[in-house]
Amino acid sequence: MNHPRANARRDRSSNNTGYGSRGGSGSYGRPRPRRSFDGPRRGGGQGGGSRFSGGEFALPQTVVPGLDPVDDFQALEMPAALKETLTRQGLTTPSTIQAATLPNSLAGRDVLGRSQTGSGKTLAFGLALLARLDGRKAEERHPMAVVLAPTRELAQQVTDSLTPYARSVRVRMATVVGGMPIHRQARSLRQGVELVVATPGRLRDLMERGDCVLDQVEAVVLDEADQMTDMGFMPQVTAILEQVPADGQRLLFSATLDRNVDQLVRRFLKDPVVHSVDPSEGAVSTMEHHLLHVSHADKQATATAIAARDGQVIMFLDTKHAVDRMAQHLLASGVRAAPLHGGRSQPQRTRTLKQFKEGTVTALIATNVAARGIHVDGLDLVVNIDPPTDHKDYLHRGGRTARAGESGNVVTLVTPNQRRDMSRLMYRARIEPQIAQVDHAEDPELARVTGARVPSGVPVSLPAEPRRENRPRGPRGQGGPRGGGYGGPRSGGSSRPRRPRRAPQD
Repeated sequence: MNHPRANARRDRSSNNTGYGSRGGSGSYGRPRPRRSFDGPRRGGGQGGGSRFSGGEFALPQTVVPGLDPVDDFQALEMPAALKETLTRQGLTTPSTIQAATLPNSLAGRDVLGRSQTGSGKTLAFGLALLARLDGRKAEERHPMAVVLAPTRELAQQVTDSLTPYARSVRVRMATVVGGMPIHRQARSLRQGVELVVATPGRLRDLMERGDCVLDQVEAVVLDEADQMTDMGFMPQVTAILEQVPADGQRLLFSATLDRNVDQLVRRFLKDPVVHSVDPSEGAVSTMEHHLLHVSHADKQATATAIAARDGQVIMFLDTKHAVDRMAQHLLASGVRAAPLHGGRSQPQRTRTLKQFKEGTVTALIATNVAARGIHVDGLDLVVNIDPPTDHKDYLHRGGRTARAGESGNVVTLVTPNQRRDMSRLMYRARIEPQIAQVDHAEDPELARVTGARVPSGVPVSLPAEPRRENRPRGPRGQGGPRGGGYGGPRSGGSSRPRRPRRAPQD
């Protein structure tokens, strides 16, 4: 086939307690029934030109019309091996984002796609890349397609999701992320891979070392572009895109589109086909949002009761230290909990995610590092112990549940001093939550919404992490293995200049 390079919300009932303005006395007490949400609604849809609130930019107008959506994967022009793999995976009907973008991305057009998390964006871009690479062989160090993701977890999820399809068309993939040995990743690139899935910081490192050259890249995907800009990766992303041939294909997917993303769109995408689902319209219909009003004194006990539920849960806090403390508290209370945050090594993070997916861990306590890139089948509850301060973070945290048509609940514990801020956040996110007052950890309403129950109080522990055997060190000067990242620890008298502080990387 040809490989063109040219850019050729159950109706979420407003329930009895919509969230918006304060009522009556002007103070926040127990929510009154049937308050109406007083925020304006935004329309979604195709194309562009409408300006959204919340800092989002006006979508670009497509000059050359895009191709019509499809309703069956078999109707797409892509290799038979990919279609057969889709069938084996039980996939016959594309999701909305897949149906709208795949005909155009397969035809080589640039694509700008906005859709909620869990909507199938990975296959939306992955199938197009693999179809392009079918039957191709990359030179050493010269990949032919790149997917950029903001976090290690998301990069690994992309790789895991695409692996069976890549195998079917014999496309070699490499995942290059921070926190893992760079020499192994460099070796993979030197052997030759067609598709690289990377975090921006690590890919730039490999480029600077000469282990990855982008002059033969035909397609670049920016997955969750908004988070990459929020995390400070804009310089790295820009530098990477500047190294890619100007006539290559660009696919940008994001759950929100703010002005930082706008810079990338206007500079690097050429007449993109736009598919945009507004966050309010695109909110998963099987997802419910709950604000539980709690006191400061009862907050931890309430969170503990939720974590002790019969079922898994992801719980978010603001800081690494708070995550570690909560995980230890839950273990001491009889809940199999584990922390996940950027202060843990990549092997630790990988092991924790594996334990959570296998069910060994039932409560995953996390910072925003886990808000993207975690997919666990059947996860039906996400809890914000610490409410997020940004509506985008709220949407991405909640996106860990109600994925791929499943149902789920997003619960936020709100103390009195947080109610005004949560009102504003819900307004910006265009969400009508259900509100309840929870007076103590054994409140029946808490159990109804979350399945909370009294923890056993019997301390538990998780399986110990495997020990790494110490490698023998050879005599100085005889090529013995050295420990420590970029060449091992240096003696205090070394005259070698200190490595400059690097830009953020994950």
